[in-house]
Amino acid sequence: GITYLDHAGSALFPESLLKAFTDDLRNNVYGNPHSQNISSKLTHDTIEHVRYRILQHFHTTAEDYTVIFTSGCTAALKLIAESFPWIPEGTKQPSSRFCYLTDSHTSVVGMRGITAPMNVLSVPIKPKEILLAKSRLPAEEQNCTTPHLFSYPAQSNFSGTKYPLSWIQDIKSGKLCPIKIPGKWFVLLDAASYVSSSPLDLGVHQADFIPISFYKIFGFPTGLGALLVNNRIAPLLRKTYFGGGTAAAYLAGEDFYFPRKSIAERFEDGTVSFLDIIALKHGFDVLEKLTGGMEKIKQHTFALAHYTYTVLSNLKYANGAPVVRIYSDTDFSNPDVQGPIINFNVLDENGDVLGFSQVDSMASLHNIHVRTGCFCNTGACQMHLDISNEDIQRNLQAGHVCGDNIDLVDGRPTGSVRISFGYMSSFEDAQTFLNFIIATRLSKSDTEIPLQTVTKPMTEPVPDEHLSFNSADKLSPVLQISDRELSNISSEAETTGRWQPPEPEAESIRAAVSETAVPTCRKGGKPITIAKIYLYPIKSCSAFEVTEWPVGNQGLLYDRNWMVVNQNGVCMTQKQEPRLCLVNPSIDLKQKIMVIQAEGVDPISVPLEDNTGKEAVICESKVCSHRVKTYDCGERVAGWLSTFLGRPCRLIRQSSDVKSKSHQRNTKGLSSATNISLSLVNEAQYLLINVASILQLKEHISARLKEPLEIEELIRRFRANIVVSAPESFEEEEWAEISIGALQFQVVGPCSRCQIICIDQQSGERNKEILQSLSAARGRKTNFGIYLMNQPLLSSFSDILSVGSQVLPVLKENTEIQPPTSSEEKCSG
Repeated sequence: GITYLDHAGSALFPESLLKAFTDDLRNNVYGNPHSQNISSKLTHDTIEHVRYRILQHFHTTAEDYTVIFTSGCTAALKLIAESFPWIPEGTKQPSSRFCYLTDSHTSVVGMRGITAPMNVLSVPIKPKEILLAKSRLPAEEQNCTTPHLFSYPAQSNFSGTKYPLSWIQDIKSGKLCPIKIPGKWFVLLDAASYVSSSPLDLGVHQADFIPISFYKIFGFPTGLGALLVNNRIAPLLRKTYFGGGTAAAYLAGEDFYFPRKSIAERFEDGTVSFLDIIALKHGFDVLEKLTGGMEKIKQHTFALAHYTYTVLSNLKYANGAPVVRIYSDTDFSNPDVQGPIINFNVLDENGDVLGFSQVDSMASLHNIHVRTGCFCNTGACQMHLDISNEDIQRNLQAGHVCGDNIDLVDGRPTGSVRISFGYMSSFEDAQTFLNFIIATRLSKSDTEIPLQTVTKPMTEPVPDEHLSFNSADKLSPVLQISDRELSNISSEAETTGRWQPPEPEAESIRAAVSETAVPTCRKGGKPITIAKIYLYPIKSCSAFEVTEWPVGNQGLLYDRNWMVVNQNGVCMTQKQEPRLCLVNPSIDLKQKIMVIQAEGVDPISVPLEDNTGKEAVICESKVCSHRVKTYDCGERVAGWLSTFLGRPCRLIRQSSDVKSKSHQRNTKGLSSATNISLSLVNEAQYLLINVASILQLKEHISARLKEPLEIEELIRRFRANIVVSAPESFEEEEWAEISIGALQFQVVGPCSRCQIICIDQQSGERNKEILQSLSAARGRKTNFGIYLMNQPLLSSFSDILSVGSQVLPVLKENTEIQPPTSSEEKCSG
C-alpha cells in the first residue's frame, strides 16, 4: 500500500536479491580475507570477482581503474580530500586549488574542511560560470604541473539536472578552465545520484575519481560504497594512516612502514565489509535479470518523470494560478540532460508556498513517501529558491537547521519537496502521487479544466528473459508517449476527498482563527479554568483522564514513563501503529500499579515501583533524538502487547536510577542553566489546549465532514495534558507564562501538529480531513495548543493539579509565538 517516491534517497531492494544473497551465505563459509585458509581464500577471490563486476558495469577494466571499497560515497570523498597531492600556499611553486560546483552535495563541499588546514584554497563555482569559462591558458603557462581538483555532480541530487560528461575531457585537456590558473586539472565526478538510474561509460568519460554508494543502485547493502580511481593518478595519492591489511611491512618500535603494492589494499584500512561486498554480486545479477540493464532503467524512469512533470506543470487553480512551482533547469524533454527527480513546492491560490512539512505530513497520510528539505545541497537550494547567504544565517538564528521541519521563516520557504523514481516505480505510482496533489489542492470544478499536452507513457513489452514484474510494471527498452490526454485523474480525484476552496463563511472563520483575539493586557473578564486533565502513562497509547493529579519534576506523575518498542528496540508511535490508541493504561496510586486494558484481552498490571534490581537490564534508548536510560518490563507484558498488536514488541520504562540522565534543554524562556527534566515526551513536560479553540476548529471541520465530530473525540485527538476553558479562541497563543495555584509554567512555543490528530483515538481509524481542515483554518499552519515547562519543584512534596482550578496567564510582549527549536516533528505522541 506504500507509494515510495524517494529513490534518490535509496533504492528499494527486491526480494530475489535477498534470497540469492542468503542462499549464498547458507551454502558457503566466508572467512576473513586477511587469513590464508580455504574459507578466507574463497572470500578474497569473491571480492576480486566483484571488483571486476563493478568495473564491467561501468564499461572499463582493471587496466584503467582501481576499485577501493569504502563505507559509502561520503567516505570516498573524504579519502580523496585526504590523499590528493595538494601543493599548499607559500611554497616556491604555484599552489593547488580545490574547485567545486555550488550544486554539489554537502559531502563534496565538506572536503574544504580538510583542504583549508592544508593551506589549499577552495573556489566555489556556479553552474552558469563554468558554462562561460571556455578559454585556454597562454601556451607558456600550460607546462605547469601543479595539481588542481575540480568536482561536479554527474546529476544534481536536488533537481535531477545532468551536467555534461564532456566537461571531464574538456577540463583535463585545458579546453575548459574552471578558473584561470596554471596547472594540471584532475576531475572528481560525483556519480552517486547519477548511477542509480543512468549508465556511466568510463571508457568514454574518463574522470579521475568516481565515488559511489551501492544502496542508491540496489537498495541493499547499505553502508558500502566505492571510490573508482583512474590508475594514472593512483600512484600520486598520499596515504598517512595505515590500518590492518594495508602494510606490506612495518616496525612497532620505530618509524618504518612499507605499503602494499596494490592501490586498493593500500587504501582499504582494516577488514573490508566482505559479506556486503559479496551481496553486490547478487545485486548486479538481479538488476540485469529484472531490468535488462541501465539504459532501460534510464528510459523507464525518465518517462515516468516526464509524465509527472507534464501533469504537475499544467495543474491550475480555478483562478489560473499554478498549483506547484517546479525547480528545474530543463523542460524534461531529454533523458540525457534530466534525471528522474522532480523538485517543487506546493502553492495556494494566492501563490504563497505551503510549507514542505505540511505537504510531507499529508503525503504520509496517503501512504506516499517523499523527501523534503534542502537534500544536503544548500547551494542548489539557494540557487533555485532564491535564498541569500544572509537568509541562511538569519534562518539559523531563527532556530532552523538542516533536516528539521521548520519549513517557512517569515513566510518564505526554507526548502522544498522532492519526488524521485527508480526502476521498480510504475505508472500507477506516478498517478497515485498526482491524484494526491489534485485531491488535496483542487475542487471538482478545478480538475475539469482541460490539461493540455498531458500524456501517459506507454511501454513496449519487455523481452521475456527480463520479465519479473507485473505487466503494469514492465520496463521497456523504448518508451513511446501516446497522444491521449489524462482523463482518469479528474474522475479518481472525486473519490479521494477533495480540498474545497473556502466559502464566504469559511473565509470568515479562517480570518477569525488567525486574528489575535487577546488584547495586549488581559484585564478581568471571565476566569480561565482547567476543564480536563489527561496523562498518557505509555507513550502513544490511550489517555488516562483524572480530576486531580500530582505533579513531579518531569510533569504529571507517571506521564509517558513507559513506551512500546519494536523487536529492534525502536519506539513505536501511532504513526506506525495506530492500534496503540486502543491500549488503555490507568494508574492506581493506592495499589501502586499500572493496569493495561484492551478490548478482547484480559487486563494486565505492571508495578509502579522502579524495577531496577539485578534482573533489570538498563539500556539507552532514543526518543526524538534524546538519549534516555530505560529498562525492560519483562516477558509477561511483552507477550500481552505482542498478542494484541499482532507484532513482536516490548514495554520499556524510563529508568530513574540515576539523576544525571535528565536532559539539558536550552529552551526559550527558561534559563539555560536550569536542568529541565523530561519523561518520554517529544518537546516539553505539558501540552495545553483551549476548549474555545477546539469549538472554533470544530465549526470549520464540521463543514467538511459528512458525519458530525463530537467535541470529546476532537479533544482526545489533540492529546493534551491540560485542557482549559478560556473565553476567547486561540488566546492561549498570546500567553508567555501561566500560574495555576502555586505552580508556575512558562510557554515554550506552539505545538505543530502531525498526522496523529487524524487518528480517531476511540477506533484507531484515520481521517485525512482533520489535518487538512486544521491547515485551512489556521491559514496554512498546523499549530494547535502550546507547550509548557515548569521549573523544578523547590519543595520535597509534589503539588496537585485539579480540574476547576483557575489559570492566570501573563501575556507576551511580542505577539509572534515561536516554535521550539528541534529537528523532530512536533507531535504530542
